[in-house]
Amino acid sequence: MAAILAVLEQRNGEIKRVSHEVLAAARGLADGMGAEVHALLIGAPGMSADGLGGAGADKVLLAADDSLGLYQAHRYAYIAAQAGTDKAAVVLAGTAMGKDLGPRIAARMGAPYFNDVKTMEGSGEITITRPMYSGKAIATVKITASPCVLSVPPNAFAPVDAGKAGATEDVAVPAPVEPARATTVEIKEPEHAVLDVAEASIVVAGGRGVKEEGDFNVVEELAAALNGAVGASRAVVDNGWRSHSEQVGQTGKTVSPNLYIALGISGAIQHLAGMRTSKVIVAVNKDPDAPIFKVADYGIVGDVMEVAPRLTEEIKKISEG
Repeated sequence: MAAILAVLEQRNGEIKRVSHEVLAAARGLADGMGAEVHALLIGAPGMSADGLGGAGADKVLLAADDSLGLYQAHRYAYIAAQAGTDKAAVVLAGTAMGKDLGPRIAARMGAPYFNDVKTMEGSGEITITRPMYSGKAIATVKITASPCVLSVPPNAFAPVDAGKAGATEDVAVPAPVEPARATTVEIKEPEHAVLDVAEASIVVAGGRGVKEEGDFNVVEELAAALNGAVGASRAVVDNGWRSHSEQVGQTGKTVSPNLYIALGISGAIQHLAGMRTSKVIVAVNKDPDAPIFKVADYGIVGDVMEVAPRLTEEIKKISEG
């Protein structure tokens, strides 16, 4: 029976939320093809595979080794390519790690690679949809090659409850076949826990409409009231107000949250490329002709420094009942 390989992500042995979304995407594709879903988890010994069966995996493949606790591009790609050789497709997340890993897997397998996949279905052949030209067009692609490698953006697929047990199988970790050109030696966590803008279901982003760095607290307060992540435009990051990890856009992160609130962001095409696939977009800008309003579901023409605090106040009232 054909199978779909879902390459999952973990951090310190804990499964990342986006991995459940990858399993949901793979499960939907597999069901249409009458196939199984095999979930591949790479990391150090002691990783927890609990709940992966219920999230859609028929089988969980554990590739555990002390040298794999931190992401190692060449090792991870080799292991995933070996596991995916006899599969109909390999599915992984379009996170920072996934964007680095996906092309490497495809190159080792000699398989086509498609990123930003929004939908996927298959019976004999696999058909996907994905944005093109910075999101200005949606392409429907029929893939005739097998296997193929598909990358899905965070929040594009809702986690499922498959009600399966999911058998677990240890897989042999091959020794390095070639010297590594780069090795991950440490991952520095932020001083304070920060919600990743690429994985958040709600993102509140600020742009040049926020007058100065000290005023960015209006963005933070609205995000906190909504339990969302803080994002920023390139101009804000270039000014040194926020870190690059929060930048949304063509040269930053691509996000697809359920709700995206753009505060004082004009909507340059480079920024729209990173957020226009959000489920609901709310824009606040004092320029009624700002390009952001063309993609927004809801727009407020006004000064961010006046509108954002009012929004925060009203949301807090609703939250407090």
